[in-house]
Amino acid sequence: MTQSTLGETLPGDELANAMGARGYPAVEPARTRDRGIGPFRRLVLRGARILDGTGAPPVGPYDIVVENGRIKEVVLVGVPKMPIKPERRPAPGDHEIDCTGKLVTPGFVDAHVHIGTYYHAASGPMPSADYVYKLWLAHGITTVREMACMNGVGWTLEQKEAAAANRIAAPKIVAHAYFPAVDEFVKTIYTVEQARAWVRAVKERGVDGLKFFGAPPAIMQAALEEANNLGMRSGCHHAQMSVSKVNALRSAKWGLTSTEHFYGIPEAMFTDRAVQAYPVGYDFMDESLRYNSSSQNFIQAAEPGSAKWQETLEKFLELGHSFVPTLAILEANRDLMRARRADWHDEYTHKTLWTYFQPHRGGHCSHWYRWTTTNEVQWKEHFRRWMRFCNDYKNMGGRVCPGSDAGFTFQLYGFCFIRELEQMQEAGFHPLEIFRAATSESAALLGVDHETGTIEPGKCADLLVHRYDPLEDLKYLYGTGAWRLNDDTRQTEWHRGIQYTIKDGVIYDPAELLADVREMVAESFAEGEDTRPRTRR
Repeated sequence: MTQSTLGETLPGDELANAMGARGYPAVEPARTRDRGIGPFRRLVLRGARILDGTGAPPVGPYDIVVENGRIKEVVLVGVPKMPIKPERRPAPGDHEIDCTGKLVTPGFVDAHVHIGTYYHAASGPMPSADYVYKLWLAHGITTVREMACMNGVGWTLEQKEAAAANRIAAPKIVAHAYFPAVDEFVKTIYTVEQARAWVRAVKERGVDGLKFFGAPPAIMQAALEEANNLGMRSGCHHAQMSVSKVNALRSAKWGLTSTEHFYGIPEAMFTDRAVQAYPVGYDFMDESLRYNSSSQNFIQAAEPGSAKWQETLEKFLELGHSFVPTLAILEANRDLMRARRADWHDEYTHKTLWTYFQPHRGGHCSHWYRWTTTNEVQWKEHFRRWMRFCNDYKNMGGRVCPGSDAGFTFQLYGFCFIRELEQMQEAGFHPLEIFRAATSESAALLGVDHETGTIEPGKCADLLVHRYDPLEDLKYLYGTGAWRLNDDTRQTEWHRGIQYTIKDGVIYDPAELLADVREMVAESFAEGEDTRPRTRR
């Protein structure tokens, strides 16, 4: 099934249908699996040091037995720096991986993604889903939450089923459908009754949850009540055109599962106003003004550590609310040059993305046509407060999960997720807390923690084998690796940390996946002008 045509829109396809009518084509789906070996009847990882995803420190050596894509046994086979005890070892497997001296962790869960997004046809042919999936897998991402089903619910659910059956090289997909009740994209829901009926309809189609950009209060409350009654999860980008009616705390009280980005949080902490003080001349549809003003939200709210700040944190915690801050996707706002000249653009950024990233009016997040030092200074202060909020909430026992939202602002699939983990460390998270957030906590947020997120018998074999310890340096997780000087050769080297990504027992080699991506990128630039800056080796 592809996205429906105008006049034949099925519930959940409204956004894809509207964007298609405006010249934004759907992404080419993945159709076959050309990478990965397995799953094997019996796979054994030998001698691994395990980081289990719960927040516990590494321990080992262990042998991990996987049968038909699921973890069967996790067996302690000795103590560090001593010979393995052969009598403890499980029986041989059909395929084995020597993990001696290596760390094995759960696969990552990216809590906010889009499988491609709405690049206009004028930017060039869309990167395929295969391009996106391979970048995710190469960075250890074995589960994603698709936030809005931008290619249509039917398209997304077909890809979800193909990924679950290992017919394509792709992470597990948790599908959240866009709730069509705001004017910015498409609006088809106008009453409480329509909202409830729509939620039931998308649930029947197989959707896992809902993505809000806001809605009239009674309609949003009704939709959330219906979703919760049906066991569905939900996330909201509290868009500026709706946040004055429903901020993050209000929607959390109605049962919203998670707040995406930061919108709606400062508005819950205003002390001397009820609405953000937008500048004279503001127009939401001017992307530069929109992101210029977004940096003021936290600055106009309660001071970090104040009574109002603490009171708001406690209310969110009492409600069991979660946050997916997507710090990295907005990093270019505080340091445009860093994002624009990142190591990976030359070899891994598809021409269509690179073209879309350039300043142009009418493109979401391509707002660089008058970006200034002042803008960046304001965003740095915004980040300081935003990060403080996330760290405070985590320290109180609240859930904060990494999400990339890549495909905008010079941020690339896979690479952006690793940058998100680095941003969490900057915010104050210990690497063990970061791994817990990116595995078990994110799996719980998505409602898939019974299947993935930790290393324990019965769960899916979603595992990463690391050459270099990412607890020492998260940069090892990048597909380009960490830059190191070899003192013996006196040459610089790129140390790439993830040796294997294992998803449902299928073993992927990131080097092969990245080679495929490089080939796709080279083909995209084969004809026409190449406008990329040359900064890499």
